[in-house]
Amino acid sequence: MNRTARTPATEVRRRPRPASAPTPYLRLLTATQFAFNTGFYAVLPYLATHLGSGLGMAGWLVGLVLGLRTFSQQGLFVVGGALTDRYGPRPVVLAGCALRIAGFGWLAFAGSTATVMAAVLLIGFAAALFSPAVESEAAREAVRHERATGTPRAHVLALFSAAGQAGAFLGPLLGSLLLLLGGGFRSACLAGALVFTGVLAGHARLMPHPDRVREAEADASTRTARPGRPTRRAVFTDRAFLLLCLAYSSYLVAYNQLYLSLPVEVVRATGSEAALGWLFALSSLLVVTVQVPLTRFSARRITPRTALVTGLAVVAAGFAAVPLTPAGPGGLLPAAAFVVLLTLGQMLLVPAARGLVPDLVEDRHLGLATGALSSVSGIAVLGGSAATGALLDAPAPVRWAALAAVPLAGAALAFTLPAGRGGKEPGGRAVAG
Repeated sequence: MNRTARTPATEVRRRPRPASAPTPYLRLLTATQFAFNTGFYAVLPYLATHLGSGLGMAGWLVGLVLGLRTFSQQGLFVVGGALTDRYGPRPVVLAGCALRIAGFGWLAFAGSTATVMAAVLLIGFAAALFSPAVESEAAREAVRHERATGTPRAHVLALFSAAGQAGAFLGPLLGSLLLLLGGGFRSACLAGALVFTGVLAGHARLMPHPDRVREAEADASTRTARPGRPTRRAVFTDRAFLLLCLAYSSYLVAYNQLYLSLPVEVVRATGSEAALGWLFALSSLLVVTVQVPLTRFSARRITPRTALVTGLAVVAAGFAAVPLTPAGPGGLLPAAAFVVLLTLGQMLLVPAARGLVPDLVEDRHLGLATGALSSVSGIAVLGGSAATGALLDAPAPVRWAALAAVPLAGAALAFTLPAGRGGKEPGGRAVAG
């Protein structure tokens, strides 16, 4: 019986290449995300209590201060992204770290409404500088790593996401420890400033200079977008990129229900919010333990578009599961089902969405696009929060069905996007999807 001979080259194409270890620069960016969130979440969970109980601010004023922080961060991401494209990530990251140190130090000693607002605005703007710089650089390096080793970019970005979630999990523990030791809110702020001082020192020594970025931009192999779009305006007129922003916005509107609809469900089921902390811990632990293997599995088998569509569909299933899941022990099974499915969907779609951005825009505008993705989503969350908040008085089946429609609409938009460059074996065919 005749069989087609298998050449060594054929064997290489058919056998999946194992994931390659990240480069030192990628490890630096991943460690940066971990440190950022550790320092930030050592302070943020305790800010509202400090403003209300510690400084005696009225509830509406506490909400205003927290809203200003969100606006100065998410709303100005596009500014940090544009500055990253213009000057490179190094000076933007260093400036952001310096401002965050100053902001935390100021907040630790701020005692009036004006000084608290100024410190909070400074803290938010600092994140608007360094976050898009680090995220766009991580996406850029993930593409280079993919081209050099065949490791799907989504796998690298999953490590980045998992590191950030680990920091978000450990940061509140650090803040709680300081509070238990009697240090108070001021010690948490100073601890956060100390973390960012370490990040600033590490990046001043290890982060490449802007010349390296400009040289990389001149390399044609890093240009993954369509030619003929030289201006920044092209980022905001590119139909595919705008569709990605809208699809990603539907996820963030849905994710915001962890802070809006989930507490209502927990109180309805148990009579108090005491179980919320455990559900948030469950979400963080899922990301830390499952993100990397899940993304490794999906990145080799499906395209980024398919992962994005599937992730949004899983998020929608999380909303649908609430009225359909039996209450069970403690009445928390519906809420737990929602948290698990929302987190699984997040783990599928976030690395895929970030991995699609370099395919849709030119490399020189990657920082601007990364910032725009967050800023557009932040505006959508701002508007969507009012609309979804109005649903809290609606009957539960109506409320959860309406919320499920949001990520389903995002999935429909995502289905029209290009497939992306994930799910490919070097030298082989792209996986259908």
